[in-house]
Amino acid sequence: MLKDKTIIVGVTGGIAAYKAADLVSRLKKQNANVDVIMTKSATEFVNPLTFQTLSNNPVHLGMFDKIVKWDVEHISLAKKADMILVAPATANTIGKIANGLADDLLTTTIMASRAKIVFAPAMNTGMYTNPIFQENMLKLKKLGYEFVSPGSGMLACGDYGQGRMAEPADIVEYVIDAFKEKDLAGKRVVITAGPTIEAIDPVRYITNHSSGKMGYLLAREAYARGARVVLISGPTALEPPRGVEFVRVNTTVEMFKAVGDYFASCDILIKAAAPADYRPEAMSETKIKKKDDGKDELNIRLVRNPDIAHYYGNRKDRQIVIGFAAETDNLVDYAREKLRKKNFDFIVANDVTQEGAGFKSDTNIVTIIDEREEKAYPRMDKRGVASLILDKARDLIEEKGL
Repeated sequence: MLKDKTIIVGVTGGIAAYKAADLVSRLKKQNANVDVIMTKSATEFVNPLTFQTLSNNPVHLGMFDKIVKWDVEHISLAKKADMILVAPATANTIGKIANGLADDLLTTTIMASRAKIVFAPAMNTGMYTNPIFQENMLKLKKLGYEFVSPGSGMLACGDYGQGRMAEPADIVEYVIDAFKEKDLAGKRVVITAGPTIEAIDPVRYITNHSSGKMGYLLAREAYARGARVVLISGPTALEPPRGVEFVRVNTTVEMFKAVGDYFASCDILIKAAAPADYRPEAMSETKIKKKDDGKDELNIRLVRNPDIAHYYGNRKDRQIVIGFAAETDNLVDYAREKLRKKNFDFIVANDVTQEGAGFKSDTNIVTIIDEREEKAYPRMDKRGVASLILDKARDLIEEKGL
């Protein structure tokens, strides 16, 4: 995903420098060209040979190293970079840059560069919350520098709190997103995801196998492409994507109402959730007990839930409304019927009986259908499916002049 991109990774002197080795490895696996600049303090934590091996490039250490080729090193690095990523970024390095100091190779390269500059801070929680550091960080943000927020937890010093460097996988996702075209900038996208649950009693409920993965990836991809994203999710085990407005619901009725709160102001509604079609007519206030003789039966009267997709699909004005059809047979016929009845602009259909498709899987096999055509796609990861869906939504927005 980062082919033809040159990332300068600046490694500064903190214990999280060991994580930078994993970060460089992950960037290389995304086909980025990676150059590493280490501060003198960083070399006390990790041997430069580690980064040289992982990046397949010489490691840049000092302003006055022996000349290997004739150029002004910090200028040549600054010019070739598509991004300079400082990870870990110490309070010292951030403070120097915020105040215009350039006394080593990393800070001079940053000062000379017109590339996007991203910091992944890593420090003791007391340092991170110190008002001097916070002022330096705010100053840089106002100047257009970007920050990958640190995580919270047990720090190397034994303290607990915010300040640990973001995980390398999350930083790589940030880098990938940074290079995506912002073709949905200014658009508001509302996405539903996951299952809903309908209580039988205080212990038991009705639900389905939806994991929410497709909806969460759609939200992440839409945000990366510049959209303002609202993710309305039933119960899942997933972390909400960075940057989205997150609305947690449990029941189908709650999801129906939440969509209504945002529908009038949205440009795109993507119904990726699998809300329960039925709910118990009445919930027992106490746990339903089984009889000891084993001869009892439990009969639950179910009533219909509101059909969220049908209701909003048939009330759209300028919105693009996208639906999903998870089927076990007659895939295209059932999907086309759903497309018509629910007034979708297009529908994403998949046969959940196929291996590598459907609920809980990290991949899917979809057919995208609109009034004019249907197109079947081979198995791909759900991120790829998310990109296809948003590409088509973008094209429809352009076609309709929205």
